Amino acid sequence: MADRLPQLELGNQLCFALYSASRASIRAYGPLLAELGLTYPQYLTMLVLWEASEPLTVGDIGARLHLDSGTLTPLLKRLEDLGLADRTRDRADERRVLVSLTERGRALRADAAGIPERIFRRYGLDIAAAQRLVRELTEITGALTRPL
Repeated sequence: MADRLPQLELGNQLCFALYSASRASIRAYGPLLAELGLTYPQYLTMLVLWEASEPLTVGDIGARLHLDSGTLTPLLKRLEDLGLADRTRDRADERRVLVSLTERGRALRADAAGIPERIFRRYGLDIAAAQRLVRELTEITGALTRPL
């Protein structure tokens, strides 16, 4: 066997730990979101829309979710087909599409309110630990997305 290089062992890779945790997390959301009739990407999009006090452009939503419009457009169309969101052209600039919640989309927020707590229990974390982890992961994301 070649000389041992711990820095190249899979179990020592932060990237693999993050990747594995992400995949397991998304799978854990599946059954909870199925109760709402949403996929994980649709849920994330709804979170952005629930936070907004006014209609958002597709670009605004994409920036928040780190998604390009080619990925986001079919997702938004599906939310529209489900009766959860509306897409309209911006009257001030026809090139922009505005996305807003329907009444049904706003009402779904109440049904989704318990999901974070249920997921935190699955993670085995209390809210304070989860908030610390969110801050740390946000810092890592920021560091990795800043220009060199």
